[in-house]
Parts: sequence; C-alpha cells; structure tokens
Amino acid sequence: MPTRAELKSKAKAQISGNIGILFLIFLIFGVMMGVISFIPIIGTIAIYLTMGPFLLGIYMIFLNLGKSIRPKVGDLFEGFRYFGKALALYLLIAIFTFLWSLLFVIPGIIKSISYSQSFYILANNPDMTALEALNESKKMMAGHKWEFFVLQLSFILWGLLVAITLGIAAIYVGPYMEATLANYYIAVSGNGEKVPDRVTVEQLRPAEPEAEPEEKSVDEDKTATKPTDKQDEETDETKE
Repeated sequence: MPTRAELKSKAKAQISGNIGILFLIFLIFGVMMGVISFIPIIGTIAIYLTMGPFLLGIYMIFLNLGKSIRPKVGDLFEGFRYFGKALALYLLIAIFTFLWSLLFVIPGIIKSISYSQSFYILANNPDMTALEALNESKKMMAGHKWEFFVLQLSFILWGLLVAITLGIAAIYVGPYMEATLANYYIAVSGNGEKVPDRVTVEQLRPAEPEAEPEEKSVDEDKTATKPTDKQDEETDETKE
C-alpha cells in the first residue's frame, strides 16, 4: 500500500497540466448546482436527482486521470449514462448515513467512510447495481477506515488555505484532493496494474503447443547402431 506522501505525489503529477480544464469542470458543476438551488421546491428535487450522476462523472474523470486520460468538459455528464444506478447509490448513501447518524455522530462518520468507495466502484464496474457497489465498498474499507480518515485529515491545512484565500486556492486544492482520493481507491482495490485498452486477436488466440520431438522406433535404433558389412571389413583389415 503506498504511503500518503506517495499518493499525493502521484496526484500532483496527474493534475499537472490539467488544472485549467479541471477548474472549468468544477466551475460548471458549481454554477449549475447554484442556479438549480435557487428554484423553489423544484430546485431541491432537481439537486437530489442530478447529484448522483454528476458525482459519478467526477469520479470517472479522476479515475481516468490515473490512466493518463486527459479530461474533457463533456466527461462531467458521463454519469448520466447510468442515471438510475447513480441516483440509487446517492440516495442509499444519504439514507443509511443519516440513519446511522441518529445513533450518534461517530457511527455516522464511520459509515460514511465505509461507503466512501461506492462511486469509484460503480464508475469502475458500471454493470454492478447500486447496492452491490455499496456492499463492495463496505468490504473494501474493512480494516482501512482509520487509514482513510487520516488521509482526509491530512488536507485540513489545505482547507484552511482555501478559507483564507476566499476559495481561490480551491482551484488547485480541489483537483489535488480528488486525485489523491482516487489514487487511494486504486491502491486499496488492487486495481493498480495497467490493463491494455485494446486486446488484439493475436493476444486472444491460444498459443500453439510446441511440436514434440519424434521418437525413433526400436528398429531404427538398431539399424543406426548395427555396423555395416563395409565397416566390418575395414575393422578386420585394421587388425591385420
């Protein structure tokens, strides 16, 4: 498992050269959510309906960064291809986290960490159902909750910088943090190995077995070892 420093160092390299487009993506997302929130009643409903797909699109963007795929503005809307699953996952996380928080704050925090990898899992496995992604996240985070909590806490000073600069530092801090968390998912899930984007026919074709050497028959061995008449005559002449 990589250290926090290694995860962050990798994230810095990934966002380098992509800050502009990532800022634009976050800006579009923020403006859309802001505008929608001003619409009475309908705006609140619209936020609940669209937040899941938008989050899925953002998680896809940062997973792709790990594969050296440069983001595009259109990637923000990729999550809407799986609208039903993304909405269901968002609602499940919100409901379960709320119910656990009724017991006390700490159980709610623990459960939110348990569910933290759900959108990454769905982004990586769109054939899964929302509940399957949620359960897979719970299994994945077993024994890793404190580790993930400390990773999040390590950005507290960056958060203060964002506050001091009235949000300007978020242009860098937001992508930096999201890339680090995506790298954590890749590490904890064991998906760090590179998989080729395309597999050729030759790679799919089974290798042909090597031809076994032909075994000589017993008669051939005898023939090979039996001296010829000419060899016998030469041997007799040598003795004389």
